[in-house]
Amino acid sequence: MAYVISNACVMCGSCADACPVGAISQGDGQYVIDAGMCIDCGTCAGTCPTGAISQG
Repeated sequence: MAYVISNACVMCGSCADACPVGAISQGDGQYVIDAGMCIDCGTCAGTCPTGAISQG
């Protein structure tokens, strides 16, 4: 199951920089994860300073 980003996102971009497959992009007010591209590695969740990323 793909990871998701909650509204706790502060738009820092650390998750997008860390994603090895480029599945994370800027959305409207927060970053979003493309579930079709996500490989469930969890790297993004480990880099999020606010804990806004979890498995969906």
